[in-house]
Amino acid sequence: MEEEEVNYASVVFKANKNPTAEAKNTEETVYDQVKVKNQPTEQTVDTKADEKANKRDGHFRQLACCVGILCVVLLLAIIGVCVYITTLNYTSEQNQLRDNLTILQAVNFNLTNINDKLNSAVNNLTVQLDNLNKSYADLESNNTDVIAENQKLKTQNQQLETQNQQLETKMKTLNETLQETETERNELNVSRAQWSIDQYCPIKGAVRQCKSCQAGWRHDESRCYVIIDERPPEQKTWAGAQAVCKEKISDLAVINNATEKQYISGISWNRPGISGYWIGLRVVDGKWTWVDGSNLTDISWIQPATPTEGHCAISVTDNIPNNGLKSVSCSEMNAWICEKKALSLTPP
Repeated sequence: MEEEEVNYASVVFKANKNPTAEAKNTEETVYDQVKVKNQPTEQTVDTKADEKANKRDGHFRQLACCVGILCVVLLLAIIGVCVYITTLNYTSEQNQLRDNLTILQAVNFNLTNINDKLNSAVNNLTVQLDNLNKSYADLESNNTDVIAENQKLKTQNQQLETQNQQLETKMKTLNETLQETETERNELNVSRAQWSIDQYCPIKGAVRQCKSCQAGWRHDESRCYVIIDERPPEQKTWAGAQAVCKEKISDLAVINNATEKQYISGISWNRPGISGYWIGLRVVDGKWTWVDGSNLTDISWIQPATPTEGHCAISVTDNIPNNGLKSVSCSEMNAWICEKKALSLTPP
């Protein structure tokens, strides 16, 4: 706010300490002049002169008093006007100051609110900056992890490329081996066919005579059976016996019906050192299952009938009432019976 300058008028009054001195001197001069002119009546003249002098003194005194009073009144008026002007200026200035103070208070209030908002915004920005810094740190960490993972993937890719090359080489080798194996298999099939012909159709004299089962096998309907009468210690477990049958291109015997069951039990002779013959029946997942994947349909054929894990079936002589099969541990040692399909000699 601009400051207003107030100049106050300075009035200086100088009072005459001896107001009658000059008048007295004037009177004396006049008196002397009158005295010179009126020499003969000196006493009378002196009396009149004194009276006039006294009157003049009185007039001068009254005039001086009036002038003094007028000066005092004028001084008081000037002082009053100055005081009024000063008071008026002071009141106006005071009102202006009050208005300015109100405006400043409002501005200060607004600035305080703005400052609070700015502080809040600064706090929010600080929090956001902290979050951004954390996010940046996380991104940096993730970037480092990504770079490491990328490098790892590159290494794995190189390893995979190397493995791919190795696999291609192996595949090429396997293809070559497969071709060789295919050739060998064809030769083997030819050899097996020839073997089958020799086995099932042996030459007697100059003529081949074909049979449904090869030499040493028993023929019954559409099946061929061979009895392996091994005695200890040449007997085998169930798995060992099945492996020997596989070598003979067959399996342990599978009984499909009561007639076949009776036949199998009939050829299971009771010989010294042989307590039974392994057949292709064992417990799989809590069920009696044949080696061809079918289940035992009549559990009365075997004793005990309850399936026990790790048990297999043997065929015993037919002197056991109502059955010819027995459940024993698959790890026992027994003889065995192999079975395979017979060669059909009749046209279809």
